[in-house]
Amino acid sequence: MSVLMLTNIDATTTDEEIQEFIGRYGFPAFDEIERLPGDGTRPAVSLHFNAVEDAALRLLQPRINHLFWKQRKVDATVLTERFE
Repeated sequence: MSVLMLTNIDATTTDEEIQEFIGRYGFPAFDEIERLPGDGTRPAVSLHFNAVEDAALRLLQPRINHLFWKQRKVDATVLTERFE
């Protein structure tokens, strides 16, 4: 499973809008979305992809990282699972 975190998105953005946004740039459909709590200044979501490898997401990530969308500069980060 791979996870892509999008930060600084508009808090009113729907799951469907997020899927349409990333799909426009070649990303596959995500399997799960998690809205991350915070202080509200930079709302974030984590998108979980069950059938996509981290390396594939890392190739796509530059397409949307620092892109302006809905009056905000979106940051995209591929999260790496840590084994301890």
